[in-house]
Amino acid sequence: MGLPNVIPVLHPNLTPGSKILEIEAGTWRLEIPTGPGGRYRLAQLDDYARMPRPAFPWKAPLSLQLRARASHADLPGTWGFGLWNDPFSFSMGFGGGARRFPTLPQAAWFFFASPPNCLSFYDDQPGCGNLAMVFRSQHFTPALLALGPVFAPLLAFPPVGRGLRRLLRGAIQQDAQALDLDPTAWHAYRLEWAPDGVRFSVDDWEYVSAVSPQGPLGLVLWVDNQYAAFPADGRLRYGTLPNPQPAWIEVAGLMVDSG
Repeated sequence: MGLPNVIPVLHPNLTPGSKILEIEAGTWRLEIPTGPGGRYRLAQLDDYARMPRPAFPWKAPLSLQLRARASHADLPGTWGFGLWNDPFSFSMGFGGGARRFPTLPQAAWFFFASPPNCLSFYDDQPGCGNLAMVFRSQHFTPALLALGPVFAPLLAFPPVGRGLRRLLRGAIQQDAQALDLDPTAWHAYRLEWAPDGVRFSVDDWEYVSAVSPQGPLGLVLWVDNQYAAFPADGRLRYGTLPNPQPAWIEVAGLMVDSG
């Protein structure tokens, strides 16, 4: 049985020049510096560093709550917080923590992504913007998925990419709901992860998804300058974006209840 009202023990994951400041007890600022595209910048806190995925700490039922704001409404790259299985572990080739075999995504999180990100396998769901998002995937043999880079050059041909997106829709359930908010203002975020779904709330707004990820999962808070896009045209693209000025998020009052 989990312990209720836990303040997780988090570990930093930083690229050069990035920083994490504890402004006051329980309030952190995660900041990446100004820089050009072509260089990955990350400021992250997580509780699963160097763990094998079966040892990740969280399973349903669980609730997570915090308050957060961002330095700008349109930060280049991605940022957010929530639970996931760190499926790539190599951050799409630009960094990462423990070296694990890749797998398909399991996640329940608040995800903020600027264009040209497009992180949806479904054409009728948003792939960028301010999102409450869930992924639930089938389990595959890790060694089989590790062969993906061998066949990655084939994705240069759009018909191959479109076919792969169709296959992934058979293996990955997804639900993404756009959030109508100003991310530069403080908001109270909460997600409640149950075996049969996830309830998201931001201040007085609420959304219930019938999709629930398979655990165990790890807790992550991050800001980076990365983008990844696998849109309907089947053209896989990823890279890093320039930061014309430092980008940061602030997080306060983080609490997990897994009673």
